[in-house]
Amino acid sequence: MSKLKYLIIHCTDTPAGREVSAADIKDWHTSPKPRGRGWKQVGYSDLIQLKGELVNLVPYNNDDEVDPWEITNGVAGINWLSRHVVYSGGKDKTGKTVMDTRTSRQRLSLANYVRKTIEEHPSIMIGGHNQFTTAKKCPSFNVPLWLRSIGVSDKNIYKGKVNL
Repeated sequence: MSKLKYLIIHCTDTPAGREVSAADIKDWHTSPKPRGRGWKQVGYSDLIQLKGELVNLVPYNNDDEVDPWEITNGVAGINWLSRHVVYSGGKDKTGKTVMDTRTSRQRLSLANYVRKTIEEHPSIMIGGHNQFTTAKKCPSFNVPLWLRSIGVSDKNIYKGKVNL
């Protein structure tokens, strides 16, 4: 077990308007290669669908410790310190161009999710996947700027590199 340190925001890297289900994510991440990634666990704890519904993908007990059964595969090297949330989208309708495709309901749901997480874990640092892995554009928006726009304190905003 280790202390929960990060909440990392991701996108599914799918076209705008395409819904993604828990089954889709499970298939993408846990199916054997070449169909999936062949992982033992999915990459995210929670999914925010187009209409703002929050779907839990990997149960967690919400304490300040990351138990082995709570670890997801969102960012190599720090998963044992992290929780990962993903929203459906991240590309334009053609699926070719990186774009912030969050619907108004997804934005509201993600903002509520972030606020609740900070309330439960006051020292947590929140960032986007692209801040931890510079080869990624995920989650297709500047997380620190968005966090400031919804009133998140600088003490909870991860200051690492943003590569959009």
